[in-house]
Amino acid sequence: MAPKINLKDLTLPELIGLSQKLGGKQYRAKQIASWIFQKGARSFHEMTNLPMEFRSRLAAIAVTGHLNILAKQVSRSGDTIKYLFEMNDGQSVESVLMKHSYGNSACISTQVGCRMGCRLCASGLEGLIRNLSPGEIYGQVLSIQKDYGERVSHVVVMGSGEPLDNYEATLTFIKNITASHGLNIGQRHITVSTCGIAPRIKELAREKLAITLAVSLHAPDNNLRDMLVPVNKKYPLQELMSVCEDYSEQTGRRITFEYALLAGLNDSQEHADKLCRLLSGMLCHVNLIPVNPVPERFFRPPSKQQVDLFRNTIETAGIPATIRRGFGAGIDAACGQLRRRMNCQ
Repeated sequence: MAPKINLKDLTLPELIGLSQKLGGKQYRAKQIASWIFQKGARSFHEMTNLPMEFRSRLAAIAVTGHLNILAKQVSRSGDTIKYLFEMNDGQSVESVLMKHSYGNSACISTQVGCRMGCRLCASGLEGLIRNLSPGEIYGQVLSIQKDYGERVSHVVVMGSGEPLDNYEATLTFIKNITASHGLNIGQRHITVSTCGIAPRIKELAREKLAITLAVSLHAPDNNLRDMLVPVNKKYPLQELMSVCEDYSEQTGRRITFEYALLAGLNDSQEHADKLCRLLSGMLCHVNLIPVNPVPERFFRPPSKQQVDLFRNTIETAGIPATIRRGFGAGIDAACGQLRRRMNCQ
């Protein structure tokens, strides 16, 4: 027996095709889309404007793709909630809600585990288990919104996994969640993070989306980046910077370079100077991140004074730089930590 279709995996044209296959009119697809992408219906019984017989035919071949909450942690300040969601096959992924002055931001995952092997991250410690489908990615945002009771206005695709290693599903998710039949979140309120898969960045540029691309840089030279971000061995900095410049030219969008500051490893004046030379002339912004400690990784954040010195050097070179506000005090803040802890119990 073929597995049932997760309706959240489908685009609107695909929903139209499915509706017509089941004997429904084209407008039924927009009704289905409203229930699954906007209202987050958990069952077909909730879809009261669809004929009962049509709902029965739909239920025979499809599911709504609702995600169950396995665990939830709330920070001491109350501005951050970390979720562990269960997939239909029993796998789990993490998502985070962060409250900002400008709205609620959801940080979501695109894979169970990760195969990139970045040294800073807990999500890749067990390797890649599987990709998430577009509907499983979308379901995280809906589940957060329903649980919290407030609209999610911004989405950061920066949780467990490498979004561009699950390219098609990530792209379908973006198109659905920014569509009028979806949550209608503006493309400028979507950020997609990558460790630097150069060919996919080039491909994404051709989509000419208004999203923000965030590149996890973490080192200003190949030797150090090879160690911290192993994908650099395949796509070294010269190639990465070239496709990033191309991305900005094609989209007109400023790239954010994420730089996790690691005490004694990449936070010196020499590193700051190298970073300035690397990014000179680029349409970009640097987001400095005092690292979240991961027990298995042994990295620690620099002092506040050292972080401020590093930022000042970058800004003096004419490159905009910010220090990421700390979230998640008192919870498993780094990507993959909550899932890993739950799996070890």
